[in-house]
Amino acid sequence: MRRASRIAAVVLTLLALWQGIVWLTGLPPFILPPPLQVAQTFWASRALIGEHALVTLTEIAIGFVIGAGLGAVTAIWLAFSASARLLLGPVLVFSQALPVFALAPILTLWLGYGLWSKIAMAVLIIYFPVTTNFLDGLMRTPAGYLDLARTMGASRPRVMFHLRIPAALPSLASGLKLAAVYAPIGAVIGEWVGSSQGLGYLMLLANGRAKTDLMFAAMLTLGVMSILIYLAADALARRVGRD
Repeated sequence: MRRASRIAAVVLTLLALWQGIVWLTGLPPFILPPPLQVAQTFWASRALIGEHALVTLTEIAIGFVIGAGLGAVTAIWLAFSASARLLLGPVLVFSQALPVFALAPILTLWLGYGLWSKIAMAVLIIYFPVTTNFLDGLMRTPAGYLDLARTMGASRPRVMFHLRIPAALPSLASGLKLAAVYAPIGAVIGEWVGSSQGLGYLMLLANGRAKTDLMFAAMLTLGVMSILIYLAADALARRVGRD
């Protein structure tokens, strides 16, 4: 209850600041529309915004599941194999050194303008934090636990699945929370590069038609949706960290 009260207080403060800036600067609505106008536009266009929000949410959800799953499997594989860490470690770092905007047109060219190019963008952004955080946890298993497992004659797979993975779950949880923050970025960037659906597309369309109030409504919808995704991932991470 206190958390909800704090969130409500922050939201009201930001809305008051927004309205204050509009009053003090006298900016025209096509530059900075007041909060009430954005709220009215959101309500009038709620069906349109909801339709595009569902597309973006689908891209994020599928990308999150695929990216987190691939990241977890890769981390376990790298923890198993020193040679894999030696060979793939630089590749993972190099993949993150490439600007995401540079990859988006290529993925659109390869996968088309549908959902999969946006899902691929989300996967690329989600994959690295999950892999690195989970791998870091797997490599930091307490030495005493490993010594005891070796003394008892446990095989490497048993040590991995019964000792190292459970000990690394808090690190996996941290990776999942980071992935939840980054996931909407990949989907929206993909929609900006080439799409006919999604909140990113709707923002570009509204901007091109000088409908700034609709652009703000779509942007705020994306922001609220991102917060809800993060809260859901945080709840999942807490549960994973406790198990």
